[in-house]
Amino acid sequence: MDKRILVGHSWDDLQPGQSARQERVCTPNDLLVFAHASGNHNPLNLPGLGEREPIAPSMWGGSLFSAVLGNLLPGPGTVYLGQTLRFHERVHPGDTLVANVTVRAKRPGRVVELECRLARADGALVADGMAEVLAPERPVIAEDVTLPDLALRHRGKFGRLLAACRGLAPMPTAVVAPTDEPSLVGARDAAEAGLIEPLLVGPAATIRALAERIGWDLAGIRIEDIADPHAAPARAVAMVHEGAAEAIMKGNIHSDEVLHHVTKAEGGLRAGRRISHAFVLDVPGREGMLIISDAAINILPDLRTKADIIQNAIDLSHAIGLPQPRVGVLSAVETVNPAIPSTLDAAILAKMAERGQITGGLVDGPLAMDNAVDLGAARIKGIASEVAGRADVLIAPNLEAGNMLAKQLVFLSGAETAGLVLGAQVPVMLTSRADDAQARLMSAALAVLFNQWRRTGEPQLSSGRAE
Repeated sequence: MDKRILVGHSWDDLQPGQSARQERVCTPNDLLVFAHASGNHNPLNLPGLGEREPIAPSMWGGSLFSAVLGNLLPGPGTVYLGQTLRFHERVHPGDTLVANVTVRAKRPGRVVELECRLARADGALVADGMAEVLAPERPVIAEDVTLPDLALRHRGKFGRLLAACRGLAPMPTAVVAPTDEPSLVGARDAAEAGLIEPLLVGPAATIRALAERIGWDLAGIRIEDIADPHAAPARAVAMVHEGAAEAIMKGNIHSDEVLHHVTKAEGGLRAGRRISHAFVLDVPGREGMLIISDAAINILPDLRTKADIIQNAIDLSHAIGLPQPRVGVLSAVETVNPAIPSTLDAAILAKMAERGQITGGLVDGPLAMDNAVDLGAARIKGIASEVAGRADVLIAPNLEAGNMLAKQLVFLSGAETAGLVLGAQVPVMLTSRADDAQARLMSAALAVLFNQWRRTGEPQLSSGRAE
């Protein structure tokens, strides 16, 4: 809740030259709210439509004068009579704007003329004009002014992943121990969506009985009969080395058992870089997809491991259409503090990216969670950064922090999730036993897009960020 006490000025109190100002950062959500309120659905003004950066509707900028007039000068009780405006510059999300009004004349009947100027923080004039208002007869004080919370639930971001996979060949995928309904349904859904060619690795009798129960005809589907499900991960890794499988999907088995065989120095799937996990989340109220790493594999990563985690996450970002992802390296604070080792790591990682030791993205840190994802928080704290307030990728200081952050977004904020193990010879879909069918399907879509990007160097998605 935003609780305020507004104090107005009467017509008698106003004097020529008196002025008031209000600052506002334009956000993508502002454009969506304005489109809902005004009914103006001009695609030039809407985020998420193509690669271009949206332009704020001119009258959105004009509405900032209304806020100053109604809140500050004259303030509560003011009635608009007229407004003239001329627009000089265009506004984009991320711009900081200052709306200023100045009393120029008073006329009989409590009429007040005010000069209006809207400028960016750099001084560039955006709009100017004159307003004519009816000032209140007596000062009006508005106490306990509150607005209900407004949350925009952006949908469809994961749908774009599925759409981008259309036309690509299904990926031969070793499904490890699909011996319960959720894991077998996940494999079936991914197969029916054309994402994978399932190679079911586990006890054949159990798999067939489950398939009959869920109504999946396994005719033509290869089953690698492994009586002991705990031996299935080793067989799945071997199938990759044999060229039969191009990806691995975890079924009804603990993640550690799969990762043990994937990360083995001899006979595993290491590819020279540290293996890490990344969550991709569709968070309500956020325009683009959000990547969080590492929340599943590296418990207490050192500096070198964090550099690999970042590079893996950047690669995944490229695969889902972010050619220059903004990577925020998280800590509890946004300043370097030797007593907090994660702030030192974050600062070094940012410098490593600046020097080309981490490539393909913009990396900054340390950043606290608020100023990594909220432009207003970053501005208030004076952080001048291309990443702060608009991070696409969040790098957690350790597994505990990353895991809690990702699960909080899923279970408290209603985020949809997908996940992928990166840095191995093939993508590994490491879904949780608590994940629903959608999470398993989206993880398969991620794996297909990542494999395609590794093969061609080109993403299937034109843009994964809605600016």
